[in-house]
Amino acid sequence: MSKKILITGGAGFIGSHVVRLFVTRYPDYQIHNLDALTYAGNLANLSDIENAPNYQFIKGDITDRQFIDGLFAGNLYDGVIHLAAESHVDRSISDPMAFVNTNVTGTVNLLNAALKSWKNDPEGRRFYHVSTDEVYGELHDPEDFFREDTAYDPRSPYSASKAASDHFVRAYHNTFGLPVVISNCSNNYGPNHFPEKLIPLMINNILNNRPLPVYGKGENIRDWLYVIDHARAIDIIFHKGGNGETYNIGGENEWKNIDLVNLLCRLMDEKLGRPEGTSAQLITYVTDRAGHDLRYAIDATKLRSRLGWAPSVNFEEGLARTVEWYLSNQAWLEGVTSGNYQSYYEQMYGKR
Repeated sequence: MSKKILITGGAGFIGSHVVRLFVTRYPDYQIHNLDALTYAGNLANLSDIENAPNYQFIKGDITDRQFIDGLFAGNLYDGVIHLAAESHVDRSISDPMAFVNTNVTGTVNLLNAALKSWKNDPEGRRFYHVSTDEVYGELHDPEDFFREDTAYDPRSPYSASKAASDHFVRAYHNTFGLPVVISNCSNNYGPNHFPEKLIPLMINNILNNRPLPVYGKGENIRDWLYVIDHARAIDIIFHKGGNGETYNIGGENEWKNIDLVNLLCRLMDEKLGRPEGTSAQLITYVTDRAGHDLRYAIDATKLRSRLGWAPSVNFEEGLARTVEWYLSNQAWLEGVTSGNYQSYYEQMYGKR
């Protein structure tokens, strides 16, 4: 059955993997990729499918209500998969309003447009809001995990903005009957990740013999999930998830930051033919980030038991694939770190 799906933030890290999966797996779907092409959006992430007959890129900003209203007026979408977001905690500390504008106002703009478009025919429609485990706060008990009924306790402007957007999505379902589903995911890693985040930052700095900055003592714990497994989960939840339901997506794969960095150092030394221990000498401990949550860990039992999803790649294999990808795509890495890709998009589409 043919569907027209709007995927927001589809030129970003996770979004590009979701777009590719839907374009290739569902050739009868029309996939519209809406992205503002901020610093984290890069169409080179989708160069392999940019000419697919069922794919269309649309440059636009979800904070522009008039633009969003016009987009929905001109397209009867069967579904929205909403990934567009400001997502870097450090940036949220220096500029909270950018996160309020994109993550809260932008989400409400999309909700209003979908509500208006689907008001007379909601059957078979779906608004899928992709969120984060950071809305739950932090865990101190090593035996505890985030579950779908865990109380929200956001501790950074980023997580607060995502928590607010989650609440708006649920409110539109409860108040207006908008057909929605939400997922909250643990840390992702894999190809095309912008090198401000931990794993690609460390890979890039090792390549260039730069210091490897580790917050505090490196004891913060994160649950890591290969990005392609996240895209698979989004596919399953979009098609099979229950209306109004929330699903947690996690890799059940916890690592202390310092242990992860040391593993990356060993992998990079091996791949680059450097003596073991060379990269580890670059590790530098820096002042801890304000509001730095100690531990995140997801209980994905609901998603596993009800919808049959499970990670397909273990961490060691996924991390090795990730390192190989960055080493084989250093032109991509140099392009995003230099900012040259943004100048190209400004020539094509104009400034944001």
